Amino acid sequence: MDWFEQARAAEQGRDWDVAIALVSAHAECYSSDPEMHSNHLWHMDLLVRAERISELTERALTDVHARRRLNRSLGERGMEAVLRNRAEDGDRGALYVLVRLLCETSRVQEAQQAVQDIGPKDQYARQEDRGGARGVG
Repeated sequence: MDWFEQARAAEQGRDWDVAIALVSAHAECYSSDPEMHSNHLWHMDLLVRAERISELTERALTDVHARRRLNRSLGERGMEAVLRNRAEDGDRGALYVLVRLLCETSRVQEAQQAVQDIGPKDQYARQEDRGGARGVG
């Protein structure tokens, strides 16, 4: 069995340590090798599924894919306060996920206020609070 099959088996068995170790050894952000880049995205997903949010948060400081996956996970978990803090610290992706989350839960006024407070000149965030563009995160 090659590393890929071992990683899939570990993932299916929820043996996160093994799956993460195998995948991360064959992963590279922005690699010219599409497989390595795909494995990098898989690695970020495994970190979320393993609930290694602190590790993902650390990686998010320098890795755009980790940052996107972290923000999406925080949105899926309804962690508005954490998203707001990240957005206030300058993470525009966190702002977009926060606004989308607020709009999806029928709190458009709160979404508009968040945009006004955090990114009043951010056209994308303003579009989000009107139900516009999708797909960030």
